[in-house]
Amino acid sequence: MKLKLLNVLTVSLVTLAILSPGIIVFNLIWGRHIELVKTQNLSCQVTKIKKDYSPLSLQPESINTPQFPANKKLSQHNFFVQLQILAEQYKIATILQWLVLCTPIGIGFGILGYDRYLVYRAAVLKAQVEMLERLWQQSIEQ
Repeated sequence: MKLKLLNVLTVSLVTLAILSPGIIVFNLIWGRHIELVKTQNLSCQVTKIKKDYSPLSLQPESINTPQFPANKKLSQHNFFVQLQILAEQYKIATILQWLVLCTPIGIGFGILGYDRYLVYRAAVLKAQVEMLERLWQQSIEQ
């Protein structure tokens, strides 16, 4: 049973090691694609705003109102908040990728280490039993 589990785990680890570069590259490309789509959506929104903004639609009184700097500050603040949220999401995604990659490898090394530890303990126990048998034989001979 242990041998089958070890074989399955070994095959899984080798498969993961072979596929992990492809998975990482796919994740990087997919992330860049998502950024490109968001940038395209933002550029479409900017062009829509520019089309809606025409000099004829503005009245001379509305140009002097302090609405435009306030709106500009709010939109810049909103942009920076969205940028910070994207940066945090990228950090979380990177951490999750490393966890997904390292967890099976860590479990495999843990199983291998525990198996080596059991072999070591069996050898120590065997040596102790042999020493006790020799002492017992010596006490019988005396």
